Amino acid sequence: MPNDFNQQVIAEFRANEGRVGGMFEGSPLVLLTTTGARSGKPTTTPVMYLKDDDRIVVIASNGGADHHPAWYHNLRANPEATAEVGTETFGVKAEFVDGEERDRLYARMVEQAAGFAEYEAKTSRRIPVVVLERLPA
Repeated sequence: MPNDFNQQVIAEFRANEGRVGGMFEGSPLVLLTTTGARSGKPTTTPVMYLKDDDRIVVIASNGGADHHPAWYHNLRANPEATAEVGTETFGVKAEFVDGEERDRLYARMVEQAAGFAEYEAKTSRRIPVVVLERLPA
């Protein structure tokens, strides 16, 4: 379910060619539109991301909460989604990575945004790492 904070970030992102201020200023953001696992309805969520070659890497940290974010459950049920980066919109397919690749990508995200180390310390769950592969146009 969209909240007011996310709606404001989404509106600012779309009005400013992918740039936002506030706590996300200067951070790479993707607007990820997933299909609801239960509702079947599209839901858009702003998520920080990491570039890994041509791939977009997102972390299902949920701010260190003890449960995964809704968008993660949505991608598990429906791995195809839509990504908006800057002014570009394209289809993606989620790949759920584990092991050494997960650890490498999570460490890179911590280098980019130190808060992700705090999220990992706050929870006992293993925070999932999701790679979004661009679908052919």
